Amino acid sequence: MLIMKPVVAIVGRPNVGKSTLFNRITRSRDALVDDFPGVTRDRHYADTMWNEKEFTLIDTGGFLLSDDDVFATEIRQHVEIAVDEADVVVLVLDGRSGLSPFDTDLADILRRSEKKVFYLINKVENNSQRHAMPEFYSLGVDKFYSVSAEHGIGISDFMDDLANALPHYDPDKDGNNSGGNQEQKEICIAVAGRPNVGKSSLINRLFGEDRLVVSEKAGTTRDAVELVVEHGGCRFRLIDTAGIRRKGKVKEKIEKFSIIKSLKSLDVCDVTLILIDASEGITDQDITIAGYARDRGCGALFLINKWDLLEQDEKDQKKFMNDLRMKAKFLSYAPAMTISALTGLRTHKIFSMVEKIYDEYSYRINTGLLNRIIEDALFRAEPSLHKGKRLKFYYSTQVAVKPPSIVCFVNYPDAVHFSYKRYLLNQIREMAELEYTPINLYFRERTGKIDFSSKTPNTTANIRYARKKERKNVKRQKERTEQQRRKRIREKDAQKY
Repeated sequence: MLIMKPVVAIVGRPNVGKSTLFNRITRSRDALVDDFPGVTRDRHYADTMWNEKEFTLIDTGGFLLSDDDVFATEIRQHVEIAVDEADVVVLVLDGRSGLSPFDTDLADILRRSEKKVFYLINKVENNSQRHAMPEFYSLGVDKFYSVSAEHGIGISDFMDDLANALPHYDPDKDGNNSGGNQEQKEICIAVAGRPNVGKSSLINRLFGEDRLVVSEKAGTTRDAVELVVEHGGCRFRLIDTAGIRRKGKVKEKIEKFSIIKSLKSLDVCDVTLILIDASEGITDQDITIAGYARDRGCGALFLINKWDLLEQDEKDQKKFMNDLRMKAKFLSYAPAMTISALTGLRTHKIFSMVEKIYDEYSYRINTGLLNRIIEDALFRAEPSLHKGKRLKFYYSTQVAVKPPSIVCFVNYPDAVHFSYKRYLLNQIREMAELEYTPINLYFRERTGKIDFSSKTPNTTANIRYARKKERKNVKRQKERTEQQRRKRIREKDAQKY
């Protein structure tokens, strides 16, 4: 039986301090905070603990019964879902602006839900504000908690009572903490792109429900939202990010913070899904975002979204891909797919491709195999001389994964030309079958040459490499034989004349 952690939902009208309270309880800065209303639009989840009691906290958007805001209807739906999921609800009120009709409406809705509700009057930072609290008793509530989420005033007493009200939870019986799931592979995926290219729509499609607020208006997503999906025995952690515009077009402070959080998501992810709007073509900003993924060393997958919107005569996939490869040469290893988040076109292939990228991204090459690959590459094409002296490779080893990072010890590290480095990278990709991952190759100085003559273990990787090398040699021999045959024919034809 699967036992879930207790769930606490924070609700309230816009700009009462819900996200500030969320950050205070979780001891983080995960939720974006600003002075103007409507910053939070999606549901934010975070696991936290108080008095050794674990629970899941949900931050929600500002609740409005009117449709004055373009996102009001969808935010209301997300708030209602959060209340349904919660064991305990925290209604946050504003001690500065006083009671609002929206507070009364929301309190009535929570009463009908029959959930345990804590009423929190936020932004109470001095005694003069406490004297203005009696108006809140018109809600028909016996107990209020006066706090300041920003300064931490009154939070401890409130959290002690909240923790005592949570249902019993035993972590040892939680299916999520069982030994089998601890070994389950987890892949972190960040979805990045320009505003309004369909990032949230894609995550809703992959998640299987309308988990994120979606609109045709650019800039709908402001905060990085994490979701977990299990697919094919693998656990995927999806991060929806805010749209990244050109620096010169970013004016609002909240948008700057959103973009900073988006870029931080690329730092922690294993694979970045780079969304491109097919109806607008490949823009310079798309390539800039691809560059951010390259600079952070994560795996990458290009997704050409809205492919269904193109006219039939415009659906030249080969031409589109060639254009992409020409503009994003620095991500030549990143595969690309045409999809439609709206209709689901080819979206079912995304998880399997991401898993393939991750397997290569976290792959460790056998040291003996790696040295034979380098030795074979040196035999086929020697590096150029450095001041009349030969460049010697002594030893190579992989020092890290995610991405695979390799160090070659040579006598003159600075003398390795970038073109020869690219040649070695291509040889490693081909022989180690690392097609879809970035690879870091470094050169360090060391004395003493490696002895390649020692017998290496008969591992699967070594056998596969030996067979591949043998096939290449056979192919090369056939090509030489064919070239010699054609040369003899040309010589005979020349003798006739």
